[in-house]
Parts: sequence; C-alpha cells; structure tokens
Amino acid sequence: MTAAARRLVLTQRPKPGLVPHDSFRIEDGPVPEPGPGEFRVRIEVISLDPAMRGWINDGRSYVAPVPVGGTMRAYAAGHVEQSNNAGYKAGDAVQGLFGAQTHAISSGERVVKINTTLAPLERWVGGLGMPGWTAYFGLLEVGLPKAGETVVVSAAAGAVGSIVGQIAKIKGCRAVGIAGGPEKCRYVVETLGFDACVDYKTGNLAADLKAACPNGIDVNFENVGGDILDTILLQMNTFGRIAVCGLISGYTATTMPEGPRNLRAVLTQRLRMQGLIVFDWEKRIPEAIAQLGAWHKEGHLTIREDVRTGGLDKFVDTLNLLYTSGNNGKLVLKV
Repeated sequence: MTAAARRLVLTQRPKPGLVPHDSFRIEDGPVPEPGPGEFRVRIEVISLDPAMRGWINDGRSYVAPVPVGGTMRAYAAGHVEQSNNAGYKAGDAVQGLFGAQTHAISSGERVVKINTTLAPLERWVGGLGMPGWTAYFGLLEVGLPKAGETVVVSAAAGAVGSIVGQIAKIKGCRAVGIAGGPEKCRYVVETLGFDACVDYKTGNLAADLKAACPNGIDVNFENVGGDILDTILLQMNTFGRIAVCGLISGYTATTMPEGPRNLRAVLTQRLRMQGLIVFDWEKRIPEAIAQLGAWHKEGHLTIREDVRTGGLDKFVDTLNLLYTSGNNGKLVLKV
C-alpha cells in the first residue's frame, strides 16, 4: 500500500514556554483501513486551540495528556472516504476529535455531521464547532446573563470570546470586550457589535474598564486569567457570575503568576466562579449546533477564521501564534 498518510507524533513533554519544534515529529505511513463499524476521514482542516498547550503537559487536567509517541490531539474536519458504518457514507462532511493527521479512523463517537452549504468546513471547527459550543453553554449555563446586565469578555477577538459577546448582545446585555491592540478592539466593536472594547496593552486596564462598565460587571467570561482577572474581580457587582473558560496568560509562562490576588472579592461581593468544559453538556451539543446555525443564517453571528497553510509541517509555528497574539480570529490549519 502506498505510504500516503501523515500524523503528528508527540516526542517529549515540552518545558514551560512556547512549544519547541522538537516536541513533535511527523510520521508517514499507509492510509489506514476502517474495520467493522468504522469509517475513514480524509482530514482537510485542523483546529488550533489554546488548550493544546495543556494537553501535552504531564499533569492532572480534565483530560488525560497526549501520550508520548501518540498522535497529537486536535479537533478537525474533513470528508468520509470509506465507511463500514451505516450512519456515515462516503462524501459526508464531518467534524470530530480526529487528531493532527491526514487520515483518521472513527467509530462515530463524538463525531458531528456538518452542513457545508451553511458554512465552509473551517467554520465548523470554529464558531459553529467546539469554540461556538463552548461560548453558548459557558455563557448561558454558567454566566446566566439577564437582559440589561453588563457582560465582560476577555480575549474578545478570539474564537470563543467573539461568539460570547455576540450571544450576550442577542440576549439583551451590554457586551464589553478586552483585547490586545487597537486593531483587535476596533474589530470587536465595529464588526462584532460589542458596545465597547478595552485595550489591555495600554497599561490603563482598571481605569479603562471602569469607564466602559460604569454600572459595574455582572458577568465575566474569562479566557485569560492573571492580571486581567484580578482587575475584573474588583469591579464585579454583588452576586456576579464568573465563567472560567481559559487561563491563557499562564499556558506558556515560565514563572507562574501569583494569585489571583483579589479573591477576597468573591467573598465580599458573593460572586460565583465556575470552570467549564464544553463536554459537560455533551448530550446537548445538537441544541448548540442548531441555535448557533440559526443565528448565523439570520446574520446575528459574525465569525472569522484565520486559515493558515503549510500542513503538519507548520503545526508548531501556527500553534504558537495563539500564545503571542499572532492570530486574527479562529486559528485553523489546512492539512
């Protein structure tokens, strides 16, 4: 059989910091054949997500680390090439946790059929895929926004944050983003429709956030952590809710930040802070897909992908863009 399949293999646990190239190697091999009840997917796009940095560490988390010698975990989308599963036929467009490789074998577990007439393939690993589902459940089930409240979203120009703010607006809230640099802040306000966006890089985060949220903060959707979370804590309203989706400020830190230092606010303001993982609502994912798809079709959701080329050879360089603010929109790698 022709050696025409490629996969990205973890070679060693990286030290703190950006991901070095020698953390991975590319292995070539034969195209795998599906067994009984299985199907083969030709992967076309891979999702690059901040959580990947944690997936390759050896520590306790919500999911087991990628094993050394194993294929790198990744959400991806493509088309079914060959099937021995009655639920999937050749030509079906699908999305799932297929890994960083060119071909994947699946039994259908956690695989979603996708509609490429509604949106392109890359959007189904972005705003209509796992990041969109995370925004949907994280805001509505953990943040519990009410019309008229102020919702603050860190990393507001990112894949999850951009959807959170737009859902907040759909629900009648004031949406305030936090992003890095004037270009991203303009995008958040002028294109995504947030009411305001604060540039954390100016060095005036506390004052600027207070000006953008004159009535305080009712809901914080947290993607960054560190000093940004510390600043937000002091401006939360009584009985506010904090949905902790990510803490990207510490993912590549060589020295872990102290704190948060302002946790006293959780007590004094009687705040509720809860972490979230999208598969806490696994059985309700079809609901998220249907609602996000409807909002997108109606023009209520603007979604942007930052699609990079180069295949698996460019995986590490592309991944590290997430930790240096080098991406604009949902980061996707074409295989």
